[in-house]
Amino acid sequence: MNDVVVQVADAEAARALGRALAGVLCAGDLVVLTGPLGAGKTTLTQGLGEGLGVRGQVASPTFIIARVHPSLVGGPALVHVDAYRLGSLEELDALDLDESLEDSVTVVEWGEGLAEVLSEDRLEVTIARPHGAQGGDVDPLEADAGPRDVTVRAVGARWAGLDLASALAPVLGG
Repeated sequence: MNDVVVQVADAEAARALGRALAGVLCAGDLVVLTGPLGAGKTTLTQGLGEGLGVRGQVASPTFIIARVHPSLVGGPALVHVDAYRLGSLEELDALDLDESLEDSVTVVEWGEGLAEVLSEDRLEVTIARPHGAQGGDVDPLEADAGPRDVTVRAVGARWAGLDLASALAPVLGG
């Protein structure tokens, strides 16, 4: 496994991390986002959307479950899924994500424990507040509720040759 930990100070830093991650993503890639309510999962996905050059405002798909953002630049579409309201693997399977997985970058918020079945190769992104950070779990990153530690873990053969730290060097200060 290939883990990199990045501290993001605010919403723009989270978007910058998303843009940097977009640089290593291609059609067929799965990104599983984990973190408490208001951690910045959607904010990071906005950066992914910017980096991939997709159409439409990237917003939380909580009530529609999944939203597709087609590419404006000839790249893969972004399929943005919110698994928060899904209660089982059967409900996830009913979304037919495997139909679009090959042609898109699929991002699943609240996907830990569910979305891993979609692909053996994935990026697992966990967003957490450092110990001692101020604010409750419901404070959105937009409200500048403090820094977040973001752990990016590359899982599977797809990522074996990638130096994730080098790919994220612009946001790591390198």
